[in-house]
Amino acid sequence: MIATGNCIQALEHLSKPQGFNFGANLGRTAGAGIDKHVHFHLVPRWNGDTNFMPVLSDVKLISENMNTLRAKLSQKLNMVK
Repeated sequence: MIATGNCIQALEHLSKPQGFNFGANLGRTAGAGIDKHVHFHLVPRWNGDTNFMPVLSDVKLISENMNTLRAKLSQKLNMVK
């Protein structure tokens, strides 16, 4: 939970989300890839964003290079620890 709090702080500083979806898949039937393993999903959200894109032809929107975003998040995580 400490790591999740750190991730929330880093994302708040970096992306200024207005909220978050936070959850976990527990067990293979619920969608967990590894049984008896727990990890959390943290999704930043903004007023007016929508969740319809994955439904339409399995489209995923990525507005920034993932390696660039990872480097920025890593830098912010080092600041909040």
